[in-house]
Amino acid sequence: MSTLIANAKRVAFQGEAGAFGNQAAREALPHAEAVPQETFEDAIEAVRSGAADLCIIPIENSLHGRIADIHHLLPNAGLHIVAEHFLRINLQLLGLKGAPLSGIRTIFSQGPALGQCRKLIREMKLHAQEWHDTAGSARHVAQLNDPSVGAIASALAGELYGLEVLKRDVEDERHNMTRFLIMSREAEEPPHDEGGVVTSFIFRVRNVPAALYKAMGGFATNGVNMTKLESYQVGGTFTATQFYAEIEGHPEDRHVRLALEELQFFSSHMQILGVYRSHALRAVAAAGAE
Repeated sequence: MSTLIANAKRVAFQGEAGAFGNQAAREALPHAEAVPQETFEDAIEAVRSGAADLCIIPIENSLHGRIADIHHLLPNAGLHIVAEHFLRINLQLLGLKGAPLSGIRTIFSQGPALGQCRKLIREMKLHAQEWHDTAGSARHVAQLNDPSVGAIASALAGELYGLEVLKRDVEDERHNMTRFLIMSREAEEPPHDEGGVVTSFIFRVRNVPAALYKAMGGFATNGVNMTKLESYQVGGTFTATQFYAEIEGHPEDRHVRLALEELQFFSSHMQILGVYRSHALRAVAAAGAE
């Protein structure tokens, strides 16, 4: 465990108490107080201002792909990625204590969670109502105090808001997993000679023919495995494209250093966002996607 993570006292996450970000914070930093924030920007600002030592931000989900807006926030966050955490997503059908499962008629949850439970909704002929947050939907159901209304959320949300799990693990797919990044004001890199390291960075290629092809060539010729390459528009134009990439290896490794040097030659901008150890579930998540 890194020193920054071991010494952290407060970790900010987006969502209400009981959200999956809260669960990820508990798993990754069980010794730190998990502090809810309304938006991703608020979670990042809590670290910048010193209100929290770290923040834990979801970046992608195995079923839904990348989390909207996160790639736009990372370059200007002023923070450093110091770890990653993979969280298995298990969705529970929650209701009032003592409420019969057969009596549930309406279900509340966040849109993506409802989309992951289509079989349940169809089989039980439920009326699905979208809510802003999974944990918030659990709190809303508790406040309604109606035995015919349920929520799809985490077991933690049920525990916090006094609801009962009426049906466990109701998601359609069992390989549902969300990857989180843990970010700090300070950079902290693991030793480059121990292996199991991931480097995350962003770059923009120069406006020359085949610049992206040439920039990527350095990773192939130097035997560097690129595990992620995603593009997104910046500045509100269709011509300014920025790339977010992840590779296996440390910038101080000779083959990685040579590949990054070649990338910089064909790039107008390159910025390393973090160098950190790969999580134990990274290989499991990759296998589930195949």
